[in-house]
Amino acid sequence: MFKNIRLITFDLDDTLWPTRSVIMAAEQQLYDWLGEYAPRITDSLSIQAMREQRLMWMEHHPDLSHDLTLVRLETLENLMHEFGYPLPLAKQGVSIFRQARNQVMPWDDVLPVLGYLRQRYMLVSLTNGNAQIEHTPLRDCFHLSLSAEEVGTAKPDPAMFHAARHWSGISFEEMLHVGDDWERDVSPAARLGMATAWVHRQALQDRGRGRADLCLFNLYPLQVYL
Repeated sequence: MFKNIRLITFDLDDTLWPTRSVIMAAEQQLYDWLGEYAPRITDSLSIQAMREQRLMWMEHHPDLSHDLTLVRLETLENLMHEFGYPLPLAKQGVSIFRQARNQVMPWDDVLPVLGYLRQRYMLVSLTNGNAQIEHTPLRDCFHLSLSAEEVGTAKPDPAMFHAARHWSGISFEEMLHVGDDWERDVSPAARLGMATAWVHRQALQDRGRGRADLCLFNLYPLQVYL
């Protein structure tokens, strides 16, 4: 099944590293920074209230909701204006958040498997998130990294898959996508004719969904099948 594979695309968040704890830590670091430099904001709003404001902003700007960095910047600028602080503080706050957002910890299987695969295949990362791969422990693992922010739309829209195909010149039938989300990863890749590997690190919840070509608890089986 995988003999013709030449390029492998990987989702990042919750496929190669746990995400929730990183986001929570980054939001706390930003909140602590705001408490020092814009305390009127933190005196009035909790982290949860700020999160709800971002979600509301995204609902009102669906055409921009794929760009999570812009969402955070715009909502922080709104808060700076509302509470009487200089707007440039918002950019500083986003920088604080992004530095913490990049402090990801890949699962133990990730670096050795990616190192093995990189010697044999072209590897491309595709993410809806805003981690900067060049500032993470996976900085040397991929030949190309694409984000929804750069491409202009988020998965399940196929734009990132098309961008990887256009960059490589490789057909979808020679590509494998590896991801944790059925709706955003496996299903859109399969519709394009790509092979798929569905990674669920706790339990495979695939009843009623159909099946990916591979269902994995970690990445180690990729070294066997590929």
